[in-house]
Amino acid sequence: MAQERAVRRRAGRVLVVDSAGRVLLLHGFNPARADERYWFTVGGGAQPGESLAQAAARELLEESGIEAGPDELGEPVWHEVAEFDFKGTWYRQEQDFFLLRVGTPEVRGDALAEEEAAVVTGHRWWTIAELESTGESFYLVELPRLLRELTR
Repeated sequence: MAQERAVRRRAGRVLVVDSAGRVLLLHGFNPARADERYWFTVGGGAQPGESLAQAAARELLEESGIEAGPDELGEPVWHEVAEFDFKGTWYRQEQDFFLLRVGTPEVRGDALAEEEAAVVTGHRWWTIAELESTGESFYLVELPRLLRELTR
Protein backbone atom coordinates (compact mmCIF):
# COMPACT_ATOMS: atom_id res chain seq x y z
CA MET A 1 0.00 0.00 0.00
CA ALA A 2 1.23 3.49 -0.74
CA GLN A 3 2.97 5.15 2.17
CA GLU A 4 0.84 8.27 1.86
CA ARG A 5 -2.28 6.19 2.56
CA ALA A 6 -0.87 4.62 5.72
CA VAL A 7 -2.42 5.55 9.04
CA ARG A 8 0.26 7.49 10.88
CA ARG A 9 0.59 6.97 14.59
CA ARG A 10 3.03 7.42 17.42
CA ALA A 11 3.76 4.74 20.00
CA GLY A 12 5.66 4.24 23.24
CA ARG A 13 7.06 0.78 23.92
CA VAL A 14 8.87 -0.68 26.93
CA LEU A 15 11.77 -3.10 27.11
CA VAL A 16 10.98 -4.65 30.49
CA VAL A 17 14.10 -6.42 31.78
CA ASP A 18 13.94 -8.50 34.96
CA SER A 19 16.63 -9.13 37.58
CA ALA A 20 17.84 -12.18 35.60
CA GLY A 21 18.40 -10.04 32.47
CA ARG A 22 15.39 -11.45 30.62
CA VAL A 23 13.06 -9.31 28.53
CA LEU A 24 9.29 -9.55 28.74
CA LEU A 25 7.54 -10.19 25.43
CA LEU A 26 3.87 -10.65 24.69
CA HIS A 27 2.64 -13.31 22.28
CA GLY A 28 -0.10 -12.67 19.78
CA PHE A 29 -1.28 -12.46 16.22
CA ASN A 30 -2.80 -10.25 13.55
CA PRO A 31 -6.44 -11.31 13.03
CA ALA A 32 -5.93 -10.95 9.29
CA ARG A 33 -3.29 -13.73 9.51
CA ALA A 34 -4.22 -15.61 12.67
CA ASP A 35 -1.90 -18.53 11.91
CA GLU A 36 1.19 -16.27 11.99
CA ARG A 37 2.01 -15.89 15.68
CA TYR A 38 4.77 -13.61 16.95
CA TRP A 39 6.32 -12.08 20.09
CA PHE A 40 6.42 -8.34 20.67
CA THR A 41 7.37 -5.73 23.24
CA VAL A 42 4.90 -4.15 25.64
CA GLY A 43 3.50 -0.82 24.48
CA GLY A 44 1.23 0.85 22.00
CA GLY A 45 -0.20 3.93 20.40
CA ALA A 46 -0.28 7.32 22.07
CA GLN A 47 -3.60 9.01 22.66
CA PRO A 48 -4.06 12.67 21.64
CA GLY A 49 -2.03 14.95 23.92
CA GLU A 50 -0.14 12.03 25.47
CA SER A 51 3.67 11.90 25.41
CA LEU A 52 5.30 8.67 24.25
CA ALA A 53 6.56 8.04 27.80
CA GLN A 54 3.00 8.48 29.09
CA ALA A 55 1.69 6.10 26.42
CA ALA A 56 4.39 3.55 27.26
CA ALA A 57 3.59 3.72 31.00
CA ARG A 58 -0.16 3.40 30.38
CA GLU A 59 0.28 0.46 28.01
CA LEU A 60 2.74 -1.20 30.42
CA LEU A 61 0.11 -1.21 33.16
CA GLU A 62 -2.70 -2.35 30.82
CA GLU A 63 -0.72 -5.12 29.13
CA SER A 64 1.38 -6.46 32.00
CA GLY A 65 0.05 -5.13 35.30
CA ILE A 66 3.49 -3.58 35.95
CA GLU A 67 3.23 -0.01 37.19
CA ALA A 68 5.85 2.63 36.35
CA GLY A 69 5.42 6.34 35.86
CA PRO A 70 6.61 8.10 32.69
CA ASP A 71 9.47 9.66 34.68
CA GLU A 72 10.69 6.19 35.74
CA LEU A 73 11.06 5.24 32.08
CA GLY A 74 13.60 7.99 31.47
CA GLU A 75 14.73 8.86 27.97
CA PRO A 76 14.09 6.58 24.99
CA VAL A 77 16.82 4.02 24.28
CA TRP A 78 15.71 3.28 20.71
CA HIS A 79 13.62 4.96 18.04
CA GLU A 80 12.28 3.46 14.85
CA VAL A 81 9.64 3.86 12.21
CA ALA A 82 7.74 0.63 11.66
CA GLU A 83 5.41 -0.02 8.76
CA PHE A 84 2.97 -2.88 9.09
CA ASP A 85 -0.58 -3.94 8.48
CA PHE A 86 -3.00 -4.95 11.19
CA LYS A 87 -6.50 -6.21 10.45
CA GLY A 88 -6.19 -4.99 6.86
CA THR A 89 -5.09 -1.43 7.71
CA TRP A 90 -1.59 -0.26 6.86
CA TYR A 91 0.23 1.73 9.58
CA ARG A 92 3.35 3.90 9.65
CA GLN A 93 4.27 4.03 13.31
CA GLU A 94 6.95 6.25 14.84
CA GLN A 95 7.88 4.56 18.10
CA ASP A 96 10.20 5.19 21.00
CA PHE A 97 11.41 2.35 23.21
CA PHE A 98 12.09 2.87 26.90
CA LEU A 99 14.08 0.58 29.20
CA LEU A 100 12.59 -0.46 32.54
CA ARG A 101 14.52 -2.70 34.91
CA VAL A 102 12.33 -4.64 37.33
CA GLY A 103 12.80 -7.35 39.95
CA THR A 104 10.58 -10.37 39.39
CA PRO A 105 7.09 -8.94 39.02
CA GLU A 106 3.91 -10.87 38.50
CA VAL A 107 2.70 -10.29 34.94
CA ARG A 108 -1.04 -9.85 34.47
CA GLY A 109 -3.02 -9.05 31.37
CA ASP A 110 -6.33 -8.47 33.10
CA ALA A 111 -6.48 -4.78 32.12
CA LEU A 112 -6.16 -5.41 28.37
CA ALA A 113 -8.65 -3.58 26.20
CA GLU A 114 -11.16 -5.95 24.59
CA GLU A 115 -9.47 -5.64 21.17
CA GLU A 116 -6.05 -6.39 22.68
CA ALA A 117 -7.33 -9.30 24.76
CA ALA A 118 -8.62 -10.88 21.55
CA VAL A 119 -5.14 -11.00 19.97
CA VAL A 120 -2.70 -11.33 22.90
CA THR A 121 -2.32 -15.00 23.76
CA GLY A 122 0.30 -14.90 26.50
CA HIS A 123 3.67 -13.64 27.68
CA ARG A 124 7.15 -14.96 28.33
CA TRP A 125 10.45 -13.77 29.75
CA TRP A 126 13.23 -14.31 27.17
CA THR A 127 17.00 -14.38 27.57
CA ILE A 128 19.13 -12.84 24.84
CA ALA A 129 20.48 -16.30 23.95
CA GLU A 130 16.94 -17.65 23.59
CA LEU A 131 16.02 -14.80 21.24
CA GLU A 132 19.15 -15.40 19.19
CA SER A 133 18.42 -19.11 18.81
CA THR A 134 14.64 -19.21 18.41
CA GLY A 135 12.89 -19.91 15.16
CA GLU A 136 9.88 -17.93 16.38
CA SER A 137 9.16 -14.44 15.06
CA PHE A 138 9.67 -11.46 17.36
CA TYR A 139 9.69 -7.71 17.03
CA LEU A 140 11.82 -5.64 17.33
CA VAL A 141 14.18 -7.63 15.14
CA GLU A 142 17.19 -5.75 16.60
CA LEU A 143 16.18 -6.75 20.13
CA PRO A 144 19.05 -9.16 20.96
CA ARG A 145 21.72 -6.66 19.84
CA LEU A 146 19.99 -3.76 21.56
CA LEU A 147 19.62 -5.70 24.82
CA ARG A 148 23.31 -6.65 24.75
CA GLU A 149 24.23 -2.97 24.41
CA LEU A 150 21.82 -1.85 27.14
CA THR A 151 22.66 -4.53 29.71
CA ARG A 152 26.47 -4.43 29.55
